[in-house]
Amino acid sequence: MLKIENLKVRYGMIEAIKGISFEINDGEIVALIGANGAGKTTTMHAISGLLKPAEGSIKLDGVDLIKTPSSKIISMGLAQVPEGRRVFAQQSVADNLALGAYSRKDKEGIQKDLEHVYELFPRLKEREKQLAGTLSGGEQQMLAMARALMSHPKIMLLDEPSMGLSPLLVKEIFRIIEDINKQGTTVLLVEQNAKMALAIADRAYVLETGKITLEGTGAELAASEQVRKAYLGG
Repeated sequence: MLKIENLKVRYGMIEAIKGISFEINDGEIVALIGANGAGKTTTMHAISGLLKPAEGSIKLDGVDLIKTPSSKIISMGLAQVPEGRRVFAQQSVADNLALGAYSRKDKEGIQKDLEHVYELFPRLKEREKQLAGTLSGGEQQMLAMARALMSHPKIMLLDEPSMGLSPLLVKEIFRIIEDINKQGTTVLLVEQNAKMALAIADRAYVLETGKITLEGTGAELAASEQVRKAYLGG
């Protein structure tokens, strides 16, 4: 589905991503874990078209996204949930969700997906007329995920969905990620909470200073002594 080959991203003279290659198959949850500054968000932004890579290819179902205008990428079935949620604070929950479907013309399909996200996130249904900026951090994360789902993506990119949330809400968000995946959406998960990420991931990659240093199933990396020492507190 999504294949990244020899990806390099530079900020001026600094090479932030140093020729990484990985792939995500249809129906998988794939986690990209690593410390702050490892290059996780930079990789995510390159995939979604927010950053122009210096070298390499990023292909979604065989189409090179690097040669595709970023405005067209969402209509190809790729949606990103950014770090820090980035909801439209002065718009209502309902308006945020409508903006998530801005590239679509199928009114019946949009309505069906709206009902679907309200089933996934019943709290948003209760607050649909409330301004997004007045929601709690967990509710804003749910709204950011629901807004991305309104584009009816084939693959969803989630950037640090647990950031700033209580342990209870983190568990709920990860449960919802699993539900989204079971209902047919492929997931690329960038996450500092390695324990939670590896627990739900089919496969995972460890990114360190712009290079992939380890890869395997979620269970294999969770059992790795190197990963346990660096990311799992033991």
